[in-house]
Amino acid sequence: MLDTRDDTLRRAVVDSVRRELADAQAAPQTLQTTRTGSLEDTGIERRFWDELNRMAGPEAYDTNSPDQLPLGLDLLGQSPRTVVVSLERAVQAAVRNNLEVQFASLAPAIAQSQVVQAEAAFDWVFSASVERSFLDDQLFTPGDNISRSEREVIATRAGLRRTLTSGGAFSVQQDLTYNRIRQNGTTPAGSQNTPINWSFQYDQPLMRGFGADVTLAQVRLARNAERNQIASLESQMLGLVTEVERTYWQLWQAYYDILILERLRERGQASSERMAAVIFRANPANIANARARVAEREANLLRAQNVLRRTSDALKVLMNDPAIPVGSELLIVPVDRPIDAPIEYNLGESLFTAIESRPEVAQSILSLDDTAIRLLVAANGRLPDLDLRMQARLNALEREAVDSYEIIGRGEFPSWVVGLFFEQAIGNRAAEAEFARRRLERSQAVISYQNTVQAIVGEVKTALDNVGTNYQLIIKTRIARFAAAEVLRALEVQRETNADITPERLDLELTRQEALANAERQEIASLVDYNVAIAEWAAAQGTALERNRIDFDAPSVAESRHWPYPPTESGESFRRWWQESYYGQQEGAAGQTAPDEGAAPAPSAEPNPDAPPPAPVEPPQPDAAPPPSAQPGAAAPPTTPEPMMFPIVPAGQTTPSGAG
Repeated sequence: MLDTRDDTLRRAVVDSVRRELADAQAAPQTLQTTRTGSLEDTGIERRFWDELNRMAGPEAYDTNSPDQLPLGLDLLGQSPRTVVVSLERAVQAAVRNNLEVQFASLAPAIAQSQVVQAEAAFDWVFSASVERSFLDDQLFTPGDNISRSEREVIATRAGLRRTLTSGGAFSVQQDLTYNRIRQNGTTPAGSQNTPINWSFQYDQPLMRGFGADVTLAQVRLARNAERNQIASLESQMLGLVTEVERTYWQLWQAYYDILILERLRERGQASSERMAAVIFRANPANIANARARVAEREANLLRAQNVLRRTSDALKVLMNDPAIPVGSELLIVPVDRPIDAPIEYNLGESLFTAIESRPEVAQSILSLDDTAIRLLVAANGRLPDLDLRMQARLNALEREAVDSYEIIGRGEFPSWVVGLFFEQAIGNRAAEAEFARRRLERSQAVISYQNTVQAIVGEVKTALDNVGTNYQLIIKTRIARFAAAEVLRALEVQRETNADITPERLDLELTRQEALANAERQEIASLVDYNVAIAEWAAAQGTALERNRIDFDAPSVAESRHWPYPPTESGESFRRWWQESYYGQQEGAAGQTAPDEGAAPAPSAEPNPDAPPPAPVEPPQPDAAPPPSAQPGAAAPPTTPEPMMFPIVPAGQTTPSGAG
């Protein structure tokens, strides 16, 4: 009844993924981000390079003494206190202490209790009751006489019942009643008796409501809800880790902005003083212009200090570290530096990893599973209501309960009841409407899944494109900074060797100072954007937690019995399709034959779609400390001791190369 429709939907789900990955098959080889240009392109002699790097650039500032930075006054009217924080500590503290994550981490536990609540519907239930009554009646006897009858009844009932996963119900019940009768104030012989009744009853729906698929529907929906909450928690943690990295690098950028703007202010102050020194040649407008530009630089410095404080507070909120509370006036100083190194990537593997790893895909699959369960229940609800009842009873009646139990034990008075109960709505419109509704909801879930896959593919491509673009921008902005520094150096040399200082030359010097500061800030921004883009790329693939060595262990959606398409179609077959297409490209170039249909690929050639994102590859630096792993940006080796809750290691930050 549903096979044709389900096959169509299954093909739509699989084809949507195949369609998104098809183009990536054309270039299965691993690539590396590249950029063109070098400092040699500026034409500046190498003997000036060290001097230019001391004038401007990331290496031109001493960041080892954060207390000497021009940070202004804090809200307590004091000089700000600083605390040095690594990226590892920031991520670790955020994962452990962030309040939003703590709140979200309770949702799976709540959903788990709802699973237990749904499963409890199939527990044994014990029931018992006792009732004592006195009945005082008048009875007509032969001869139109009225007699008085007094009866005492003590009725007890105890039993066990259970709802079965087949949709039926089984119950065992005992009824024991004590009767004593008095007539006209006397107790005649034989007026006391104790009837006992044992009953065993089994009710089973034969059509509507039959089978574990229908009966356990609420349990499976509850389990899916639990997994959905786990996926939601994972999604929130992915976003948190990425936001921590982004804020950390923005804080690093804010510190360098202050250093750059402070040096720009000092240079402007010196130029303004030189302008005043040649007052006999400068008119008041020249002097006022110089002072106005210095004041503007001071205003920009104040704005940068405000940005620094706000960014520091934003990182403190994300970390929620008890040692660095948000209410404190401590300023966080980032100790790690952004990397400047190429990364290796493969678009197809990135897309495949994202589709496999992103929790949003898992949530879409769970939604497909939910609609499949509800559709199955709705299809069963279209059937007539036909119930079978089988009951066996053992009866006994004696004066004493012991004697009654003895008769029950011998099974002398058995009774049997077998019945069928049928019911069907004329037209069955309600059930048909429910079935149509569930079919439409399932189609919606398929479209939602396709939309999710499409959106994730777009995110991965955007993030990877940003990585490549920002990597190229680093060298371009570095060349621009280098050239701007050379212009200012030449002007300063001319000023020192030429005693003829004119206001116009000093005004040009002010302009070139600002151009150099802007070039410096652009270079710092490109470094930060590159590292943020790498973090966003890992998040788009769903591997940001693995990249930071965070172990997030949760049940897989593939454990669901109602996986939206058969495992042979969704798992092994789909993966084999990808691998064979991948190796078809590789082996075709080498003149090898493709593997047979259904054969597993060679172990030596099998790609690893579950691997963490490719790490940046940075050339070794003679004075640099060895990184925690062989690849910058990669996780530390497994020998690193793991924290109690989440094993985290830094992302292997290294000093950027000087020349690019």
